[in-house]
Parts: sequence; C-alpha cells; structure tokens
Amino acid sequence: MAAVAGPEIERLIQLLARMPGLGPRSARRAALHLIKKREQLLGPLAEAMRVAAERIVVCSACGNVDTSDPCTLCADPRRDGSILVVVEDVSDLWALERAQAIKARYHVLGGTLSPLDGVGPGDLNLDRLVARVAEGEIREVILALNATVDGQTTAHYVTDLLSPHGVTVTRLAHGVPVGGELDYLDEGTLVAALRQRTAI
Repeated sequence: MAAVAGPEIERLIQLLARMPGLGPRSARRAALHLIKKREQLLGPLAEAMRVAAERIVVCSACGNVDTSDPCTLCADPRRDGSILVVVEDVSDLWALERAQAIKARYHVLGGTLSPLDGVGPGDLNLDRLVARVAEGEIREVILALNATVDGQTTAHYVTDLLSPHGVTVTRLAHGVPVGGELDYLDEGTLVAALRQRTAI
C-alpha cells in the first residue's frame, strides 16, 4: 500500500497493524483517530505505554504480568490459597478474572504442549506448578485450558504430573466449545464452565 503520510506516521500505522485484530486498513483508521485526538488520546497513550514498558514484570509466583512482583492477584489475602487455576496464557487469566467466577490463585503455563510446533514440557512453566502443589497448601487444581487438541493433551500431561501429590485435579465443564479459546468467551459461559467443573 502506498505511503500517504510521513515516515513517523507510517511507522505508527505499521506498529498498530501488528496488534491482534487490526489489519493495515484498521490500523490506518486507528492511527488517524489517534492523530485527530492527539491531546486527549495520543499523548496520554504514549505516556502510559512508556510507563508500562518500564514497570511491567512477570510475577515469579504465578506468571501473570503486572507492575509488582508478586502480582496484585497473588498479593490479595482474600483469595483462596487452596485452589489453583491453571491457564495457558495471561489473556486466559484475565478472561476468568473478568467473569469474577472464582477467587482462587492462578498459574500461567505460558502455552500448551504441541509436538508439531516443537513445544515440549521444558518449554512450559511446569516445574514451578509442581513446586507450588508440593508445598501442600493446594487441595484442588482446576485446569482451565483451551478446549483444543493441544489444550487437552496438556491437561492430561499435567494430571499425570500432579497425581503423586494427592491433589484433586478438575477441568472446566462443558460450555466451553471444542476448539474455543477462553479469551473469546463471554462471562456467562466462563462462570457456568467453572461451576460445572469435573474431575479428570
């Protein structure tokens, strides 16, 4: 596509086009909107992104992203430390929190097992998961993984991995469509799925 503005604006468009859900045309519209509202949006957005880039860390306990370690969720004393919800990615954690269905602790695996893509157990945050369960406080591990082939493979692997530790391992109930991803589900479906979880 031909350049319609100077290199700085074209760079903004190119970067916006890398965002999920934005293609080149949507990125141009977003860039134009930001430029038109530069005092209300562009300046504050640039400042918020600068501050976030300086302060964002990965929580050493659960793998969530926040500006503190431990993260806000891990530091919350109102959460039930006996329940651990295992998710694939931070976006899944945020989706479950948005639903406000459970006040538990979380663990982010950082992906799912995928032999075709070369993702093995060593590529996931499994050692920390086993260590957390081995500490003895956790009674139930909820596998809130995507209902994909890789998600199900990972769920079975994690179940086998945790079996020596005597914890109850459950998974999300039906309601999460096969092939679906947690980040795209509505809050009602997530609440129903958490409430109807079953043992594996």
